[in-house]
Amino acid sequence: MNELLSGFITGVIFGFLLQKGQVLRYDKQLGAMRFLDMTIMKFMLSSILVSMIGLYGLNEFGLIKFGIKETIIGANVIGGLLFGIGWGIVGYCPGTAVGAVAEGRWDALFGLAGMLVGAALFAEVYPLLKTTILTWGNYGKLTIPSALGVGPWPVIAGIAAGFLGLFWFFEKQGL
Repeated sequence: MNELLSGFITGVIFGFLLQKGQVLRYDKQLGAMRFLDMTIMKFMLSSILVSMIGLYGLNEFGLIKFGIKETIIGANVIGGLLFGIGWGIVGYCPGTAVGAVAEGRWDALFGLAGMLVGAALFAEVYPLLKTTILTWGNYGKLTIPSALGVGPWPVIAGIAAGFLGLFWFFEKQGL
């Protein structure tokens, strides 16, 4: 199947699941930021777990090959702060903003416009970043299994157990 077509189909399915999981709703976004509603956290953790199992499974069968990016602490910290600030201001992350627009919530267009402006600014300052922020704490091509010196499946099992514990805690707390 064509990569663009498979990406489109995957995106539509993901958008459908975002909508059905109610993570596109502003009250869910606000609840997540205030640690009062863990719907988005549960959705994200479930997505991470399913993706880990699926990707490592496809890799085991030789159907895909990983392209591991370098772990750069400076870029991760600054990028995470910018992402969090943007999410806090707009009330949407990139995926939920697109989903909200698809549902007819036009306020998310402002967030998408800001994301496009941010991407353009990043492209403009990238040459400067290559010699500064993108060198701070460069640990090379690092994964959790490689850092621990084990295969991926014990790590996935441990993460799954941790996520299930979190799910249990969230449900017990009514989150």
